[in-house]
Amino acid sequence: MFATYDMLGLTGIIYLRKGCVYMKYLTMNNGLTIPILGTGTNTFGKENGSFNGKITYDTKELRSAIELGYRSIDTAIYYRNEAVIGKAVKESNIDRSEFFITSKIPTDKEYIETNELVQHHVEQSLNAIDLDYIDLYLIHFPHESNEENLRVWRILETFVEKGLIKSIGVSNFKEDQLSYLIKHAKIKPVLNQFQSYPGKHQQSLIDFCKANDIIPEAYQSFAKLDAKTKDILIEMAKSYKKTWSQIILNYQVNEGLVVIPKSHNKQHQFENIDIFDFELTKKDRETIKHMN
Repeated sequence: MFATYDMLGLTGIIYLRKGCVYMKYLTMNNGLTIPILGTGTNTFGKENGSFNGKITYDTKELRSAIELGYRSIDTAIYYRNEAVIGKAVKESNIDRSEFFITSKIPTDKEYIETNELVQHHVEQSLNAIDLDYIDLYLIHFPHESNEENLRVWRILETFVEKGLIKSIGVSNFKEDQLSYLIKHAKIKPVLNQFQSYPGKHQQSLIDFCKANDIIPEAYQSFAKLDAKTKDILIEMAKSYKKTWSQIILNYQVNEGLVVIPKSHNKQHQFENIDIFDFELTKKDRETIKHMN
């Protein structure tokens, strides 16, 4: 079932998944779409839910997220769990085309020192995820120089040309690093993923991305809030009958950011995706925007 959903002027195609919550999609600068909300996975499929834990291939967190309607799943070579994501998608018995899978290549020399190493590790990502293609592949962190960023980028472009990767972007890039890629790359970055939360919105970077038709994507949307900020959001949330974390995510998606909150808890997973049925007042939006 398809419907049009418009909140604060942001009109998009929304898909209602078997009685679950609505999902909004943004169109990237290459014409492809990305869900505006997904799930992070850096501790999924690991012993004790620890980032450095042994890989267990347990997909229970991802299964619950998928059941709730999550279709965008963010992983990375650093997380060591790309194969867990591929396994969960296959176990879902949902068509591959409904999912949007993101992965990333690190900046360590062992991964990118030569062109051959870059190519090898991207191929390793494709083999680990084992889903025919990856929807979005990012440079996880900027390299020491703009020239190095461009060298790695040009190899990613070849995977797009082969159809093995649908879209490419960056993570943790600043304005000058993005500007260099925009000027010299054959394929423009579709997205920049970076840390953003109340008190550290990185508003100038958000504005720069939007001005250049690059989607800003927030990670750690509420992982590093100070106590004072959290108290203000808790109080604000009461009038909407929502949680403080839902207030943050609602604010971010209505600012045009893609968000990838993460939770191992099914109730919290539901709360994180159940953010499209209310509208913050202008006063509350301004309060959040100017938190520091």
